[in-house]
Amino acid sequence: MPADKDCLFCRIIAGDIPCQRIYEDEHTFAFMDINPASTGHALIIPREHARTIHELSPEALAATALSAQKVATAVRDTLTPDGINLLQCNEPAAGQTVFHFHLHVIPRSKGDGLALGWPISPGDMDAVAGLAARLRTRLNG
Repeated sequence: MPADKDCLFCRIIAGDIPCQRIYEDEHTFAFMDINPASTGHALIIPREHARTIHELSPEALAATALSAQKVATAVRDTLTPDGINLLQCNEPAAGQTVFHFHLHVIPRSKGDGLALGWPISPGDMDAVAGLAARLRTRLNG
């Protein structure tokens, strides 16, 4: 998919907008988030423009995941956080604000105050089983 001239991340890749680049290869580009959730928060983007995971090619998704692993390892080895979140959001209801697929690498520390999670409570197992059956049918034809 060609670059989108109106896309913030496509413009960063093109060099039209400055960033703190930390890694790039033929398929991906990684840089520091300018609104970091924590010290070391980085973004990994495919060079292929796609709004969400649904439009992204399987090849670009795989390349982005591999680059995220490299960046997460470098963050771990450099900052020694207590943990790392990989986060990916699709559409505004899920928190997406830049409409170019991207992965966040967010270093975490115990007690850092960042909220990521939901209350753990048992689901309706009949409903879970019914939905699992529907998804298996969709996935397996």
